[in-house]
Amino acid sequence: MALGTMVSRATGLIRQVLQAAALGTGLLASTYNTANTVPTSLYTLLIGGALNAVLVPQLVRARTTQPDGGRAYEQRLVTLVLCVLGVGTALAVWAAPNIVSLYMRDTPDSHESFELTVVFARFLLPQIFFYGLFSILGQVLNAREKFGAMMWTPVLNNIVLIGMFGTYLGLMTIPERVEDITTTQVQLLGIGTTAGIVLQALALIPFVRAAGFRFRPRFDWRGTGLGKSIHAAKWTLLFVLANQVALTVVTNYANAADQELPHAGAGYSAYMYAQTIWMLPQSIVTVSLVTALLPRMSKAAAEGRIPDLCADLSRVLRITGVVIVPAAFLFLALGPQISTVLFAHGAADAASTQPLGQMLQAFGLGLIPFSAQYLLLRAFYAFEDTRTPFLMAAWIAVVNLALATACHLLLPARWAVTGMAAAYALSYVSGVALTAWLLRKKLGSRIDNDGALRRTYAKLILAAAVAGATGWGIARVCAGTLDTGTWGTALTLAAGTAAMALAYLLLARLLRISELRRLPGLR
Repeated sequence: MALGTMVSRATGLIRQVLQAAALGTGLLASTYNTANTVPTSLYTLLIGGALNAVLVPQLVRARTTQPDGGRAYEQRLVTLVLCVLGVGTALAVWAAPNIVSLYMRDTPDSHESFELTVVFARFLLPQIFFYGLFSILGQVLNAREKFGAMMWTPVLNNIVLIGMFGTYLGLMTIPERVEDITTTQVQLLGIGTTAGIVLQALALIPFVRAAGFRFRPRFDWRGTGLGKSIHAAKWTLLFVLANQVALTVVTNYANAADQELPHAGAGYSAYMYAQTIWMLPQSIVTVSLVTALLPRMSKAAAEGRIPDLCADLSRVLRITGVVIVPAAFLFLALGPQISTVLFAHGAADAASTQPLGQMLQAFGLGLIPFSAQYLLLRAFYAFEDTRTPFLMAAWIAVVNLALATACHLLLPARWAVTGMAAAYALSYVSGVALTAWLLRKKLGSRIDNDGALRRTYAKLILAAAVAGATGWGIARVCAGTLDTGTWGTALTLAAGTAAMALAYLLLARLLRISELRRLPGLR
């Protein structure tokens, strides 16, 4: 699973580098990226949150308690999900201008960028249905403890997009302004992006068939247990709504910065690229382990084995921390160098990627509470408690929105979105503290009764902080002797990263961080 996720994220990174080379990091890129945010946000609102967090425990329970092994329940659930997605997708395409207006302001000065975003959105909104198809088929596989296919099929999407952006770069003149993009370029980007998601979803069909699932439409939803699932999903949908409200407002603020400074690279696209890089360690390590762990935690919760649940959660927190903590300090120490090496190509130059690097630094240490929050919430989902995660999401969203609004109103456009990245990180610091306290009340005991979790994280933070300072120092020395171009920055980044890695591994050994040896799995 981790290998599949790693390949998926690696190809996704290549795709994103090509995307930045093709579209840059300014306003033109933000029209495409904003339009591409809309289908994922609407899919998540329609059904995605419920699928990912609530329905796996329900599917596992149906397979173990119902006489037919949960087959009828699965078919009713898949039918219901596809119906909701079909109707929701059609309505979204129809209402595209109104939806886009939530993410980007339509003013006389920015009307062309707004109209381009609407055109992109109409091409991309059909993705909603195929995101949902991919997720529901993936959850059917997860309930059967078949995790690999869902981790590998996104690679197909990335390959399509790599080919699309490669074609765009190789065959067409790269536009610098919104006004310069042609109809052919818009069609290539719109159709190609949606085709990748379609292929990703359809590629799961052979795997679910091999796992024994046969889809038969069933509309006899009443009195079959789906009502319980929908009721349980109520809080998860509110959880998703809280996150999406925060995302929408921050996207609007960031697009406003782009509209004020269209070529500075200090708006939404830079924020999105920085956040994607920042989340890579979480996506590769934490999500993979949690996908495997959630069915086991759900079973332990159902059987009342609280000590086993706590042990699993503590172990995963410690194992993921071995990667998450040093990665957070790496972003803090070397964010500008990372952004230059990855994104200063094609339509983007070194100057326009500096705000992106500073946003990566601002996100930086927030990766630690972000990852921990993701893990802790899974304990609530194992108990089918979706109300508490909603309350936590609402709290984090309120803190994030308050801080982001302050940045938008008080900081100049050049620094406003960098401040919003720091606001996002700080909101998770406040969230994880409250979540840990509520989970202790839920379980009736600490996750960390023996103190192993606190000791491990203290050692990890100490080792990563010293290593990060070492890497930053080496990078500063190299920057003073090498040129400031992309290749010189690449050598600086390599030297700083190598120094940090060596210092971290040495200190981890001296501090006897045993989890470093157990990283490959939950042994």
